[in-house]
Amino acid sequence: MSQYRQSPFANLTPVVKNLLIINIIFFIATYILLNQFNMVRWLSVFYFDSPFFRPWQVITYMFMHANIEHIFFNMFALFMFGPILEYSLGSKRFFNLYFICGIGAIALQWIVQAIEIHQLIGAFVVHRDTTASPEVVSKIGDIYDTPILGASGAIFGVLVAFATLYPNMEMLIFFIPIPVKAKYVISVYIIYEIYSSIHQTSGDNVAHLAHIGGAIFGFALIKIWGTKRKDTFY
Repeated sequence: MSQYRQSPFANLTPVVKNLLIINIIFFIATYILLNQFNMVRWLSVFYFDSPFFRPWQVITYMFMHANIEHIFFNMFALFMFGPILEYSLGSKRFFNLYFICGIGAIALQWIVQAIEIHQLIGAFVVHRDTTASPEVVSKIGDIYDTPILGASGAIFGVLVAFATLYPNMEMLIFFIPIPVKAKYVISVYIIYEIYSSIHQTSGDNVAHLAHIGGAIFGFALIKIWGTKRKDTFY
């Protein structure tokens, strides 16, 4: 009997492979360079009117992660669903989908944050002559000073695109003894994110709206491109 075992990474597609590598490099560098260069401060994304915002952050924030659990689950999802989607769409379209969904995710987050600020002070940005109560100042400070980081928005776009193309592909989910179709798994996940964004609890620092934004863009791109719906993958 042959002793050869194929590596689980052997069938990785080019874009997925490079995204995995870049994300891991960024994660390791965040801790190695902690005392020399604050990557979270410069490469995460902030509200567009924040003094900490820089244009490149709308791309670099996708490669930043808060902790090992954060990067593990995002990269695991990319590893599981990305290659099939890249085979289906082609590398160029998959690349575009990933980054457009990531940018779309932060765009929705910004829109909602702008609405929140407008409700507080009657404007979408803070002016020098703006006066407000300490409570309002604290809320605005949280929006302006809190970095958003992670590939989750782009990953949600990948998940929704996958479920749109392969709605009936069966998946094995932890703690569920029977296979569940992709369209049901992803739909429940999206509903949970919508609920969490509406009923966000104290201490929940997850940008649920960014996840929803990525999902919306993922679905829209598949429809705009007119990619044929598929129920199976060989």
